[in-house]
Amino acid sequence: MAVVELDHVGKRDGIGAPILSDVSLRLEEGAFYFLTGVSGAGKTTMLRLITLAERVSHGTLKVFGADAAALDRDAQAALRRRIGIVFQGPWLIDELSVHDNVALPLRIAGAEEREIRDNVGELLAWVGMAGRAASRTATLSGGERQRVAIARAIVHRPALLIADDPTGNGGDETAVLLVHIFEQINRLGTTVLIATDDGQFARRFEHQRFHLDHGMLSDAGAALVQ
Repeated sequence: MAVVELDHVGKRDGIGAPILSDVSLRLEEGAFYFLTGVSGAGKTTMLRLITLAERVSHGTLKVFGADAAALDRDAQAALRRRIGIVFQGPWLIDELSVHDNVALPLRIAGAEEREIRDNVGELLAWVGMAGRAASRTATLSGGERQRVAIARAIVHRPALLIADDPTGNGGDETAVLLVHIFEQINRLGTTVLIATDDGQFARRFEHQRFHLDHGMLSDAGAALVQ
């Protein structure tokens, strides 16, 4: 089953050159993918289309089998709740604790405090941040902040996890650790798509890779394990 389908999708911003040109792609349920390409290749735009933050200029986009062009605002919101998003900049609320940052999506959804406490505690232990639950996020390192952002993105158990260059702010050791966390999430059945500027880094892992170059997508094959 395809979680996401792009069929000859294009995206243009104004009258300039197209950002994406004739992109076709299927993301299968439970699979793990890397999307590579230099800065400006169109990766972020493609992720924004998949997360329904923008509309395609032409072609067809389906998310969880639904045609994005036919969705009203409520239907779009319902689909977005099935997607977790991790940005390069974690976008945490520094005035809140680690626990409260991760709990925020559940509180917005009206979950009971007992459910919030159990879920947040489990996820913080899973990403190695249980000992910092009471800390303000402003006191964390870049790698720690990114782990908190991952926990927040998956606290509602998404079917699809999108990450926009999540490994770009730390060193190599932190980047590898983050990918291993994503792999654990994937083993639970979540489809994972990681966008990165670093194609060489993506080739270190045994996952399908796609490459964007000037808005055109190519299948970069499986990993070249070193």
